[in-house]
Amino acid sequence: MPTTLATTTDTGRGLRHRRPRRSAVPFLAPLVIWTGAAGVLALWWSDTTSVVGLAGWLTGAGRITGLLAGYACAVLLALMARIPLLDHTIGTDRLARWHALGGRWTISLILAHVLLIIWGYSLTSHTNVVSQTSTLVLHYPDLLKGTIGFLLFLATGILSARAARRRMSYETWHYLHFATYLAIFLSFGHQLSNGADFVGNRPAQIAWYTLFIGVAALLARYRFAVPIRRGVRHRLRVAWVHPEAPGVVSVHLTGAHLDELRAEPGQFLRWRFLTRGLWWTANPYSLSAPARPHHLRITVKTVGSHSAALAHLAPGTRVWAEGPYGGFTADRRTAAKVLLLAGGVGITPLRALFETLPGHVTLIYRARRADDLALRAEIDAIAARRQATVHYVVDEPAGYSSPLTARGLSELVPDLAEHDVYLCGPTGMTRAAVHALREAGVPARRIHHESFAF
Repeated sequence: MPTTLATTTDTGRGLRHRRPRRSAVPFLAPLVIWTGAAGVLALWWSDTTSVVGLAGWLTGAGRITGLLAGYACAVLLALMARIPLLDHTIGTDRLARWHALGGRWTISLILAHVLLIIWGYSLTSHTNVVSQTSTLVLHYPDLLKGTIGFLLFLATGILSARAARRRMSYETWHYLHFATYLAIFLSFGHQLSNGADFVGNRPAQIAWYTLFIGVAALLARYRFAVPIRRGVRHRLRVAWVHPEAPGVVSVHLTGAHLDELRAEPGQFLRWRFLTRGLWWTANPYSLSAPARPHHLRITVKTVGSHSAALAHLAPGTRVWAEGPYGGFTADRRTAAKVLLLAGGVGITPLRALFETLPGHVTLIYRARRADDLALRAEIDAIAARRQATVHYVVDEPAGYSSPLTARGLSELVPDLAEHDVYLCGPTGMTRAAVHALREAGVPARRIHHESFAF
């Protein structure tokens, strides 16, 4: 059986109990998105007197798909604008999943729009589709730029497919994804120049401009202005790098006014280390200890070239940090008891939560070998101070292993169904843990996890 450091009940002494804040944003956001889509359809309906013949139906369908595709582009940009209200209440990974799903639908709508419009127009003008395509691209205002935007959309969709995505590094995929900004910019003009629902319709034009300018302002603020201002304000630098376990290091950072970040345990930031080979990318890493006014810490496992390079950072290296991001915080808690379930380097956000969550908290930390249990001394000290229960589960030696099943978890935590569960670890481990927790009777609403796979 796994080792247990303490078996007494967690009193949470010294920690202030706080009623979790329940936000309506996760429920209102989809409602707002679908209401906007209904408004787009109403625009087509109000501007369409009748639809006659196959050509009319095809052209009408092309107009609808084009309007929805344009609206979807604005929504996709807003979802990834890193707006704190959305990010902290819905969660970064959930927003990313919405973005990915919406991206697939958007590419499909764009492709359908192009094919339907060409087909409908060719029937109306009694020409073949090749001739009609040439006429549209070369003679309609802004359609040459729109065509380039369409090709960029297709390329982005292909590169975002799972098979292609697996063959690229996160950094390469991230920067190629910026092509969508150019695609949207190139495509925007032709919507107003050629769209039957906008030509001569001043209120519709104003509404469309307002939508896209508003989203552009959000992007400019939260993706660019805020990170630059915080970089200047906080003056983050690497203080020292400390090895924690084989292939795992902690990077300690110092700076000014770090309490103004309002970073909560469980959240992450996107870190840009201004040194050779690292300055051009910002990768997400969780805080592995509560933020202090002049000190932050992340703990990173070597899984690629970027994370491997962090072990060799020189003290004094300047750092720009974007964030904090994520909703993996104490605000998600709904029950009196909490189980923190970590796998490997997934301990990093849970270690911060273990120190700060009030009440009865149990930690299960799974790793391949005992040597891989990073931050163990700190966890032991926190457990002793809190009189909390900690289970270390390792695959080797076998005598300390425990299956990641409903029965195995229930043996460690007998009243498991009464707990909120914060879960962080590799994708396979997370998937197995969610299945085991649900089988053990833990409601889905009480299983909280975030992933950086976006």
